[in-house]
Amino acid sequence: MHGNGHFREYRKRIRYNDPLLIRTFAMPDSPELLLPAGSLEKMRAAYDFGADAVYAGQPRYSLRARNNAFSTLDALKEGIDEAHRRGKKFYVASNIYAHNAKLKTYLADMAPVIDMKPDALIMADPGLIMLVRDRWPEVPVHLSVQANAINWADVKFWQRMGLMRVILSRELSLDEIAEIRQRCPDMELEVFVHGALCVAYSGRCLLSGYFNHRDSNQGTCTNSCRWNYKIANAAEDATGDILPLDMAQIMAAPEIPPSALGEMPRHPAAERVYLIEEGKRPGQLLPIMEDEHGTYIMNSKDLRAIEHIGRLVEIGVDSLKIEGRTKSVYYVVRTAQAYRQAIDDAVAGRPFDTRLLGALQGLANRGYTDGFYKRHHTQEYQNYLSGASELHNSHYVGDVVSAENGWATVLVKNRFSVGDTLEIFHPAGNTVVSLEKMTNEEGETVTVAPGSGHRVRIPLKARYNGAFIARRLSGGTSGENGKDSP
Repeated sequence: MHGNGHFREYRKRIRYNDPLLIRTFAMPDSPELLLPAGSLEKMRAAYDFGADAVYAGQPRYSLRARNNAFSTLDALKEGIDEAHRRGKKFYVASNIYAHNAKLKTYLADMAPVIDMKPDALIMADPGLIMLVRDRWPEVPVHLSVQANAINWADVKFWQRMGLMRVILSRELSLDEIAEIRQRCPDMELEVFVHGALCVAYSGRCLLSGYFNHRDSNQGTCTNSCRWNYKIANAAEDATGDILPLDMAQIMAAPEIPPSALGEMPRHPAAERVYLIEEGKRPGQLLPIMEDEHGTYIMNSKDLRAIEHIGRLVEIGVDSLKIEGRTKSVYYVVRTAQAYRQAIDDAVAGRPFDTRLLGALQGLANRGYTDGFYKRHHTQEYQNYLSGASELHNSHYVGDVVSAENGWATVLVKNRFSVGDTLEIFHPAGNTVVSLEKMTNEEGETVTVAPGSGHRVRIPLKARYNGAFIARRLSGGTSGENGKDSP
């Protein structure tokens, strides 16, 4: 039974060197909040602001090769050890579909990772899963969303294979998830609730469904990939937002030096982000990126399902996952804090706080959707979401690197000025302040923090050391714990 204050008895069948070991344990109703950890800094921020667990991966065997600070074994071990000291969990993504060449090195490369005792491996390839289960039968394995588990028979199959958790496909509705939970009561289920949505992965194309609501995976493709698209130059700012650029700015960038493997240097234009516009949809710009691992084309709107947390808690989903290992630490802070509150409110039986929709609006995003969770929204529901999302907006501007004697030193990420309203985000509680004065590091009065890389000092209490700062762009409230004087 999934009621407030109750516990569920789960019978988990774990294959452990044969015979099957039956473990019975209690699971609390509150689901796990699972955040991305693209670096140690992001991992720490996730835990500080409410995450129960994080996931990270090594570039060679996970689906996020870019900007991965856990590319070394030392960094990965430091992350896992620190997580366990905090009483938190750390999952390692190993979710590629491997070609033969990677099978030759996989077990040898994973052996030192297994020795670090991550709380689970996130995997998709049945062959790699078989190899891991044969070599390390005691290691928990979670089925990656890349495996596209979309029905209860899928879940039962992977349970029979000895997996502990299934990360369900993003294409499922709330009602479908509820049926899977009912039919598979003794299997852990995880779903995505926030982050980027893929239009296509290899042959699993969602582009037709995104533009025309015709699912190419169900035989109704409209060949959207062959439509007429225009391209514009762009770049990613400190918050992860994609902004247009002119060609002069592109060509002025320095060339990328050869890698340690001796590869030829790539022209800076090949390292950039671009925007494409479909001929019949002027003004709808979609990012396209390319790196040494391939081309990333046509992202959809971003997933934001925070308004469905109450239903997911009621259903009994075990883990709620946020996407974004390559996003900024500010993104991690804001999503962790907002979804932590939504989960705690749902478990306690409190109504959903609509201000959380506005809080997430301040993040870099390409427009929000709740994905496939609700197939058909009423006009009243759409108006409710639109109104709640417009409560306020904000822009990430800096990090508090020290605070004492009533003044804080801020590492500036984006421009802000005296007279701005600032939101201060801290694990101990948020606040909103009106910036009335500011100095440079030498103590000289200034009115503008000009941009990334500069340092300024602002009036702020010492308890906000380590906080993150955003500039309020519009009115309203964001669910802060209370306002405070500087």
